[in-house]
Amino acid sequence: MQLVQFVLPSNGRRVGYIRDGGVIDLTSVAADCRTVYDLIQRAITQNLRLGDVVQKLTTGNQPDTYAYANLLKAIPGGPDPYLIAPIDHPEPARLLISGTGLSHLGSVQSRDQMHGGAATTEPQTDSARMFAMGLQGGRPQGDQRGVAPEWFYKGNGYNLLGPLAELDLPAYALDGGEEPEIVGCYIMDPAGQPRRIGFALGNEWSDHATEKINYLYLAPSKLRVCAIGPSIQVTEDFSDIRLRCSVTREGLQIYDSGELLSGEEHMCHSLQNIEDHHFKYAQHRHPGDIHLHFFGTSKLSFGTRTWKYEAGDRIEISAPGFSEPLVNTVTVGNELEGMPIRVMPI
Repeated sequence: MQLVQFVLPSNGRRVGYIRDGGVIDLTSVAADCRTVYDLIQRAITQNLRLGDVVQKLTTGNQPDTYAYANLLKAIPGGPDPYLIAPIDHPEPARLLISGTGLSHLGSVQSRDQMHGGAATTEPQTDSARMFAMGLQGGRPQGDQRGVAPEWFYKGNGYNLLGPLAELDLPAYALDGGEEPEIVGCYIMDPAGQPRRIGFALGNEWSDHATEKINYLYLAPSKLRVCAIGPSIQVTEDFSDIRLRCSVTREGLQIYDSGELLSGEEHMCHSLQNIEDHHFKYAQHRHPGDIHLHFFGTSKLSFGTRTWKYEAGDRIEISAPGFSEPLVNTVTVGNELEGMPIRVMPI
């Protein structure tokens, strides 16, 4: 089951699921369910699985239906119904976005070179050593706790975007950088128990030029907007997902990643280990909070390209059989952010 969130310009937000090329509007049969968050709260209250809640809402009813293809191409904020991020929180500050790097079997080369590594059989940088630790201890057995993966903070609900939204190049940034990834979507139930909702495509937009200066700049290089969508795949399967990323400028392709392997079969850390090391922190288990966690990618364009991102560039991340592509464009950020921020007394 794939869930989406969308907006009817004349009637506000809606939540629905995809069936036979259409989006079934659940809000049309349950006015109090306008978001995925609302559906989840109903599932928790009724002690049901999310799929069972959807089935109950549609059984014996005739919900409205919208063509998914039309929603996918509609510009956010325009006159036609359009998609937004497939999950968010009514209080954006209570949605935590984070991520794990050096998790994929092909990811260490670009990161190691970015941080000054050389071609050698021994790990030379902290990135390479962290990757080696994951290979050795990232898949614990039984009740054992494995080695901790890399972890970074990305932001909160205020920097979350959806399909066709614009990824900005801040005036203080040195570059933009696509990161095609799968995102785990979670909610904390009333007892503080993490519940996995499902998975979504994501573009963990970052600034690799800043990160390359010094690996200690990785943290601020991640403080950018990001995009997920167009849907959440409500599934337990995270074994083998094939991604691809392409960038076009004025209709011409300037980058093609080729096939990118994701999912547990292609990672040095198990999903269980990544989740454990995220939710072991008590501050990550506040009831009602939403967590979006990027699981990393195996390849970046930054290490091989001779160009920088410009306004108007179109980034498409696809995963056949998983969901429809996630498409975003690049825009120039607020030029005032290039000037020093002065703190004023109160």
